[in-house]
Amino acid sequence: MSESSDVYGAAVVLRPAVPADVPALAAVRATPEVRARWRGGDDLAGEVAADLEDPGTRCLTIRHEGRIVGMIQWYSEDEPDYRHAGIDLFLDPSVHGRGLGTDAVRALARHLVDDHGFHRLVIDPAADNAAAIRCYEKAGFRPVGVMRQYERGEDGTWHDGLLMDLLAAELVR
Repeated sequence: MSESSDVYGAAVVLRPAVPADVPALAAVRATPEVRARWRGGDDLAGEVAADLEDPGTRCLTIRHEGRIVGMIQWYSEDEPDYRHAGIDLFLDPSVHGRGLGTDAVRALARHLVDDHGFHRLVIDPAADNAAAIRCYEKAGFRPVGVMRQYERGEDGTWHDGLLMDLLAAELVR
């Protein structure tokens, strides 16, 4: 599968993000639930546009019923002795609880394992983000350990993250 190809889940389509997607993605990022986790300044559109330009991260829109409902991104560590890929995503709160996040994670994980040959994937939700952790577990990710004081919050205090990984054989297809 080429880098520009769409990736299909059961209910979502992952499509490489393009500049025309920025307004829809910025609108999702601006929702209070997403902003609380992904944060952002006064120019979310500029931040999303910059994310799309980052050569180290591949950004894909998450589409459901023809509408952009979020973004999923991945990066890779290509050092042969440590090769793996990492995933992160945000999803419009209006579609939370429908299994679309799990569908998107499974679809991207299949793509990374089957088409890119990764044997291991990682994801690192906030340790207190129970909904995200459940979502990732449904796709086959397992907790590896708590990364203490991993991320600084908007209030300046440090918060724990949960490192989760998935081996290719553990992917829930």
